[in-house]
Amino acid sequence: MALVEIARFTDVYEADLAAAFLASHDIEVSVTERFQTTVDPLMQRALGIRLLGHAEQVAEARDLLKRARDGEFATEEGDDIPPMSIGTRVAGTLMALAAFSTGDFWGNSLPRRLRAVPWQGYLLAVALTLAVFTAVAGGAWYLNQLLINPP
Repeated sequence: MALVEIARFTDVYEADLAAAFLASHDIEVSVTERFQTTVDPLMQRALGIRLLGHAEQVAEARDLLKRARDGEFATEEGDDIPPMSIGTRVAGTLMALAAFSTGDFWGNSLPRRLRAVPWQGYLLAVALTLAVFTAVAGGAWYLNQLLINPP
């Protein structure tokens, strides 16, 4: 039996949701190009992800997807997550600012070569170098004074 394109999506997850929605209405569909687009995500926009179905169910499937886009199947359940309190929002903002000011706000998504250099490490290295230099210079001066001008 020939498969016909029902719809084309630019996101594999949107295509999977549409396929699950159609499957819940007893319409068999196949999501194509899944392998190529998950290996190289840029191909999702280039190729698109197609939903293929049997020729006799195409009209019904397209109608269901159009009705879903129009919001016919939406429910008024609302969120079960309570809204964020002001204290939580302020605490989160302060934590984000603290992390940003210490150079740790980059997260894991950027490669190491693209991350900003943490200035605190350089500041600590300079301070320790100055402390060691001062201690060595002071010790040498004191030793020199003991040798030249013994008590």
